Amino acid sequence: MRREKKRRSEHKTDESWLLPYSDLLTLLLALFIVLFAMSEVDVQKYRQLSAVFKSEFTGAGPGILDKGSSNHDIDVPIQKQDEKDKEKDTEKDKEKQIEKNRGKLELQRLEEIQRKINGYIKENNLTESIGTKLTDEGLLITILNDITFDSGSAVVNADGQKVAKEVSKFLNTDPPHQIVISGHADDRPVHHSRFRSNWELSVIRAVNFMQLILENNKLDPGRFSAKGYGDQHPIVPNTSEKNMAKNRRVEVLILPNNKIKTGK
Repeated sequence: MRREKKRRSEHKTDESWLLPYSDLLTLLLALFIVLFAMSEVDVQKYRQLSAVFKSEFTGAGPGILDKGSSNHDIDVPIQKQDEKDKEKDTEKDKEKQIEKNRGKLELQRLEEIQRKINGYIKENNLTESIGTKLTDEGLLITILNDITFDSGSAVVNADGQKVAKEVSKFLNTDPPHQIVISGHADDRPVHHSRFRSNWELSVIRAVNFMQLILENNKLDPGRFSAKGYGDQHPIVPNTSEKNMAKNRRVEVLILPNNKIKTGK
C-alpha cells in the first residue's frame, strides 16, 4: 500500500506554472489591443479600452481571459461610429450633388439670358460696340463708351440711353441676380475741370449708366452696385486708338446665384 501511494504521489503534475502563463497571455493580449487602438484614433475605442484595463488591473469585473469575455464589447461602439461616419459622408455627397445640380440650372439660366442679349445685339447691328462673355464669375456685358458717352463726358448720350433701357429688360430675371456695373477708361490723362482723374471719370460714368438702368421699376436697386477702375483693367494694351477705344467701356456683370462651371 505504501509503495502504491508513493507511486501516485510521484506521478502528480505540478500546475503552478499556469498562473504566470495566464498572466503572460493577458499582457500579450493587452499589448495587441493597444497596438490596434493606436492604428486609428477613435474616441469610442479608447473609452472601451480604458474600461477594459480598469476592470482588468483593479480587479473590478471579469478579466480579459475570464469565461464569456470577448472583443465584441469593444467592436459594437466602433461599428456604430463607423456607421455614423458613413452616414455623414453620404449626406455630404448628397449636398454636393444638390449644389452641382443647382449650378447646372443656374448656368442654363445665364446662357438663356446671353442668347437673348446676343439676339438683340445682332438685330441692331451692335456687334462692334456690345459683347457678352460667360465665365465662372457670371455673365459679363461689355458696352464701349463710343456709343454711350461723348469724349470727356460722364453724361450718357442718346444712343447710350437706348442701350441702357434695353439692357435693363434683360436684367429683370426670375430669380433676381446681383448686378455690378463698372466703368473703365484708357490711360490718357483727363483734361477736364470736373474730373481729376480717369478713375473719377469711370466711377461717375458707371453710376450714371446704372441710374438709367434703374429707371426700370421692375428692378431692385438693392441688388445693384457701381465701381470705377479708371485705366487699371485694360482689355488690350493702350498702344493704338483702336485699342484705347476698346478699353473705354462700361461693363455689366450678372452674378450667378449658385456656383457655376463654364471652363472659361
